[in-house]
Amino acid sequence: MTDFAALFDLDFFRHALLAAALASVLCGLVGTFVVLKRLVSLGGGIAHAAFGGLGIAFWAGVEPRLGAMAVAALSAVGLGFLDGERARRQDAAIGVLWAVGMAIGLVFVHWTPGYAPDLLGYLFGDILMVGPLDLALAAVADVVVIALLLLHRRRLVAVAFDEEAARIAGLRVRLYSIGLLALIALSIVVLLQLVGIVLVIALLTVPPLIARRLVRSLGATLVVSCALCWVVTTGGLLLAYRFDLPAGPAMVLLGGALLGLAQLVPARSARPAR
Repeated sequence: MTDFAALFDLDFFRHALLAAALASVLCGLVGTFVVLKRLVSLGGGIAHAAFGGLGIAFWAGVEPRLGAMAVAALSAVGLGFLDGERARRQDAAIGVLWAVGMAIGLVFVHWTPGYAPDLLGYLFGDILMVGPLDLALAAVADVVVIALLLLHRRRLVAVAFDEEAARIAGLRVRLYSIGLLALIALSIVVLLQLVGIVLVIALLTVPPLIARRLVRSLGATLVVSCALCWVVTTGGLLLAYRFDLPAGPAMVLLGGALLGLAQLVPARSARPAR
């Protein structure tokens, strides 16, 4: 207990706890729509495509997250235009993004002069290394996501639950779908420092999946998802310290364990907000 109390005197640990709290808002809100619209594999494709942007940014000598954000946003927009008959090819497009994005990133990192960057930090994350810039980006992302959800909540809910009905009602379904994919891309880039590209999709999907088994309404799902994500990130961080584990995998393992326990609870079907 004394060891745990001493952790809170360390700046890097306080930064990690704050990052976990900020990331929980992002994961809970955006992740709920990822689960509702069954965008898990698509999110994974965007995450791995972002690695190509990281490699290009390293090679060009610019901030890596700028490259990741640019490629993730372009990937999101491109996938958002695959509807109708073209949507049948979306799975193939996701697979191509997944593989080609990683390959491009590795090639450009190989071409980068000097020392190779720490790829493991971007593949698996390191929440203990977050700095003021990471915290600022997470806070800005939270504000953007909350503001957009407050402004467009009913439209996003309509598109998430029934695209065809939303289209008949006159909503610009493609625009809102692309906007949602852009929010996923933003979330992925912000979460890179926490759990990395390989594990980020788990943090976006596991807490909302658990929440949907525990509560019925969409509003409650959003709130419970954020709370569960905080439990997973903070609990994983403490477990990592206690058992000398990497923080990112510890978070995902804790989330997986909680999801397994949640299967013992009868599922409740989410319904649209009114």
